[in-house]
Amino acid sequence: MPFLDRLQRWADDRPDGTAVVVAGQRLSWEELRDTAAGLVPGTPAVTVLSEENSLHFAVAFAAAVAGDRQCAALDPTWPLPLQDSIRDRIRGTVAPAAEAASVPDLADGPPDTPFLIGLTSGTTSVPKAFSRSRRSWQLSFDASVEFFGLHADDKTLAPGPLAASLNLYALAECLYAGSEFHTLARFDVGDAHAAVSHDGITRLVLVPTMLRILSERGLSGGVDASGIRSIICAGSKLDARTLEAARRWAPNATIFEYYGASELSFVSGAGLPPGQQQEQRGTGIGKPFPGVEIRILDDGGVQLPDGADGNICVRSGMVSDGYLWGDDGQALQSFDGWHTVGDQGYLDGGTLHMLGRRSDMIITAGTNVYPHEVELALASVPGVAAAVAAGLADDLRGQKVVAGIVPSHGGVTATQLKAGVEDVLSRSKRPLEYFALAELPLTDRGKLSRELLLDWIARNDPRIRRLG
Repeated sequence: MPFLDRLQRWADDRPDGTAVVVAGQRLSWEELRDTAAGLVPGTPAVTVLSEENSLHFAVAFAAAVAGDRQCAALDPTWPLPLQDSIRDRIRGTVAPAAEAASVPDLADGPPDTPFLIGLTSGTTSVPKAFSRSRRSWQLSFDASVEFFGLHADDKTLAPGPLAASLNLYALAECLYAGSEFHTLARFDVGDAHAAVSHDGITRLVLVPTMLRILSERGLSGGVDASGIRSIICAGSKLDARTLEAARRWAPNATIFEYYGASELSFVSGAGLPPGQQQEQRGTGIGKPFPGVEIRILDDGGVQLPDGADGNICVRSGMVSDGYLWGDDGQALQSFDGWHTVGDQGYLDGGTLHMLGRRSDMIITAGTNVYPHEVELALASVPGVAAAVAAGLADDLRGQKVVAGIVPSHGGVTATQLKAGVEDVLSRSKRPLEYFALAELPLTDRGKLSRELLLDWIARNDPRIRRLG
């Protein structure tokens, strides 16, 4: 069961309690249950949801996974031709195989049945689609509730789009745990701060870029975040500046960062309790989640020793059922029950160190360099607000490491940057060129884009300036 049986329980136990709040509008547990139940009889075997954040989204999603139904959530900002293409693929791939949803009640279907069609992000090509079973999400809920310490009296704010897997999971996780869930019509700093200040938010679920903005502007605007008890950040390891700002803005929060993937669910993570000094920032991303085993395997499936980098492979009941389409044989691989999405890393005393995607790897003069490691080193240099590294084509080396820097107040020079990473990065990993950026190169989903950085360099984009 993902969460519908739990929803029925909360609606019986505390019908008037708040279940979901979207942009200030509220649904009680009873209202959510009854409204969703009313939609179930007319809900098809496969539903494609494509809409902005709203109470209707939460209700429609609950109805769309009742019984043996399946649901796909599309980003409503994607171009209409792309959305139409995805709908056509779902009709051709999933709908014929799905049995008619005969259960007219708001109830969970059999644990091993598929219920969610997950989509990788994309704006120009058709995203890959994978399938998840109800059991995999129940195991994920149990692991994340335990790991993050989610309680029924928590009020979670996930300010991003519900169509994104991070926020959709947070909604369902709260419904499973009987905990109040909040989101916004769309991400807005002022609205997020208002929710923190006036709605009693105790828990944030968001990506690093959002945390950085909320923390820094919250500090400058005097927004009180002392009531926040936990911050769950996904997408990438937090850089030193974002972590420091979040610690100052929300001094009573345990700040969690974790590694996971849509196809694998949770893999490893760590929490920094309030008052605890942060260690020297590195690539470590914590210990395995409850119920998860981690190994580092080479491309032949052979286990590597501690300290040797290779494919991060996991074994758990939370892994997805695989791709419905778009599987090129590399995106999700399996070595005798150990699954990987191609992320590279190593183990050190049980702690997972995340280096990055193999596709992002820079090969310079025969040396493998992971840009994520370079970015973390640069982010700790005074005068750096944010950093992005990439491999630029080079006749001599094949590729050379270059870095874009968003300077903080006061700025930073190339000489200061070179000195700042001298004791952190080996010579082969240090950038050979630095560029000052007016803003980070981000995708429309807020993810760092190294390809866009290279494009800006090639086009001499006005948002970029070479540092001497």
